[in-house]
Amino acid sequence: MNSPLVLRVALIGSNGMLAGMVKERAPAGVAIEGLDLPEFDLTDRSQVLAVVGEMNPDVMINCAAYTNVDGCETEQETAMAVNGDGPGFLTEAAKNCGATLVHISTDYLFDGSGDSPLREDTLPNPQSVYGRSKLAGELAILDSGLENYLIVRTSWLYGPGGKNFVETILRLAGEREQLAIVADQIGSPTYTGDLAEGIFHLLTGDSSPKGTVPYGIYHFAGAGQCSWYQFACAIVEEARQLGLPLRVQEIRPLQTKDYPLPAKRPAYSVFDTGKYRQATGRQIPEWRTSLREYLQRRPAEPQCREPR
Repeated sequence: MNSPLVLRVALIGSNGMLAGMVKERAPAGVAIEGLDLPEFDLTDRSQVLAVVGEMNPDVMINCAAYTNVDGCETEQETAMAVNGDGPGFLTEAAKNCGATLVHISTDYLFDGSGDSPLREDTLPNPQSVYGRSKLAGELAILDSGLENYLIVRTSWLYGPGGKNFVETILRLAGEREQLAIVADQIGSPTYTGDLAEGIFHLLTGDSSPKGTVPYGIYHFAGAGQCSWYQFACAIVEEARQLGLPLRVQEIRPLQTKDYPLPAKRPAYSVFDTGKYRQATGRQIPEWRTSLREYLQRRPAEPQCREPR
């Protein structure tokens, strides 16, 4: 009997939060080889071309990024090297070996000035160094002539094995009786487990009406929307139902102007995910359902690795 076809995947940034779920949710027939610091430097063009060329993968999934949004404001060269130049090197490597490139991008590409869900053809207008560096990475792919690429934009990402908003709220709620959380920024929390599965649905087209999914840009985020304040309230409510030890008694809504940070955040960054759902034939779970799933599995998960 013949062995099942194996899809050889080079996972860039393999020690990160999203990559952990990509490895966990990979379907049968997918063989993943991880690449990450210190052995693999995304900003070293010659190393990228040599290592990927030797691996000769069918697919490259880029989960690597410099995601310290406020840190990017003072470390602009690092942000641009990792988020802007790195994807360009991966694109060159993908062209050399005929691989499909999957690149993870962000809602920080947009200025957040609107009030209707953002489509893939909405004009980017980043307001931070992080957003501009991620846009540079996208443009490196789009301007390269590479045809077999998937740019997957996501938002408010959280999951096992990384620093994220859910873990921050749980920590603070266990330490303090009062919290103040920004209430005038609206988006869609996204669980890494959902996004990892979404990536493979795009790659394999397993439920697509046509059997394949067109290459291009896709928006993927948890269904529904909320403010950071509403997200925090939901985290605490779900955690209490699970019996987690919490001290917090009050969560107070806060305005962005009263909590200034170095990098400007988009006030509204809800994604229209219709293109993904139509192409794959898949629905995206409602954000609160996925939050509950994460919290239920969380005690068994070490929270140590860095985020995407």
